[in-house]
Amino acid sequence: MYAVIRAGGKQYRVAPGDVVKVEKLPATSGDSVKFDVVAVSGDEGSIAPAKDAVVSAQVVESGRAGKILVFHYKRKKQYKKLYGHRQPFTAVRITEIAFNGQRFTAPELPAKKVKKAAPAPAEAEATSAASAAPKKSAAKKSAAKPAKKPVAKKTETKSKKK
Repeated sequence: MYAVIRAGGKQYRVAPGDVVKVEKLPATSGDSVKFDVVAVSGDEGSIAPAKDAVVSAQVVESGRAGKILVFHYKRKKQYKKLYGHRQPFTAVRITEIAFNGQRFTAPELPAKKVKKAAPAPAEAEATSAASAAPKKSAAKKSAAKPAKKPVAKKTETKSKKK
């Protein structure tokens, strides 16, 4: 099951569980968003126009894409202009596609594991002091001698007398 949605003047083919980067939306991370549906595919693989179809998504993140360099140049005129552009985007995860009384939902994301808190400072010092081995000092290097530069040999030139 997939749907074709319209967002930011572009069309995207999405399925439940997909993460899509669309044009910047006025929503923060964790908000739910609904999109205009252009077309929907059914179970048989046929595409039908979107009547009463709803695609809902959850905002994952907002950010800016990589830099694109724009370079203007006119030959023989000493004209060069260079500037960069970073397009803002919003990444959304498609959570559900509802169509003709059917609901296709994305599988739930696994919960993130929480790291254990660091032990108390007194315990940390005791364990680090016991397990730390004494460090060896590095061997000292001798001073580098300056390299001798080769001396150019003088050659005698004979001048001719006329």
